[in-house]
Amino acid sequence: MKFSEFEVGMVIKHPPVVVTEGEMLGFAKSYDPQWFHVDAEGAKKGRWGGLIASGWLTCSLAMRMAVDSALAGSESFGSPGLERLRWLLPVRPGDALRLEATVDSVRTSSSRDDLGIMRWSWRVYNQRDEQVLDVEATSLFDLAAHAPE
Repeated sequence: MKFSEFEVGMVIKHPPVVVTEGEMLGFAKSYDPQWFHVDAEGAKKGRWGGLIASGWLTCSLAMRMAVDSALAGSESFGSPGLERLRWLLPVRPGDALRLEATVDSVRTSSSRDDLGIMRWSWRVYNQRDEQVLDVEATSLFDLAAHAPE
């Protein structure tokens, strides 16, 4: 989507993506090797009663869904950061995660008319419609650049 297409209140959705145990283990072994993310047998005895995904994997999946459903082909060039990031429930092997993102604000920078700024709230749900992730993000758009299609 192009920056000009985003409107306050718009809800952008991405269909469910199934998280596999292999994907969870591979990510965790590389980036978040805590025992409850990498040791399936040990995790059964832990607080969560089984293997859970790294929250950073959940964030990465949400980012992929945001790109696929909204940012691909846009003038987006980055983000100054997040206002809110909360992992609400653990993600487990076989969970089907879907994204619902609401556009909270859209504006042009007060100091640069070639800079678009969008704040949006991402909510990720599992197959039981339980929210597992809550993020408020800001995306920046270069309005002077020609974005790839």
